[in-house]
Amino acid sequence: MASEKSLNLKKDIVKEILGKIEESEAVVLFTYHGLKVSDLSKLRKNLKEINSEVKIYKNTLVKLALADKGLNLDEFLAGPNAILFGKSLLESIKALDNFAKQNKSVEIRAGIVKGDIVSLNTIKEYASIPSMDGLLTMLAGGMIEHVKNLSIGLNLYAEQLEEKN
Repeated sequence: MASEKSLNLKKDIVKEILGKIEESEAVVLFTYHGLKVSDLSKLRKNLKEINSEVKIYKNTLVKLALADKGLNLDEFLAGPNAILFGKSLLESIKALDNFAKQNKSVEIRAGIVKGDIVSLNTIKEYASIPSMDGLLTMLAGGMIEHVKNLSIGLNLYAEQLEEKN
């Protein structure tokens, strides 16, 4: 039977997992089997820049934490798994997706977005959304088109008025 010290340590880890889930907008479960330590360190460094992190916990402790939240990812919690905790929804998912494209040993499995379980397809959809700068550029481009058309129309109207006089 496990000692009281060991049980308390496991309870603390479960509390830590729960805390990280609650303060994260995106939680993504992925496999890392075959990934070099240097590559994992590179991922951690990239994620730290965007206020996100990767942690590796025992699957049984993750199951306990998820059960406490009323979530069930048991079908994905087999083998070596890592968890991405991201405070910004899109940036963290995009960073992990780009990393997974470069490293074939990383496989995104499932996730939790704002407290709800999401599938791999949903995570891929989030990863395909352009960045905030890209969205603002698209918005500005669309607005400039209307302003351009308005200025052409006003210029033509002014020329018509000049011809009448």
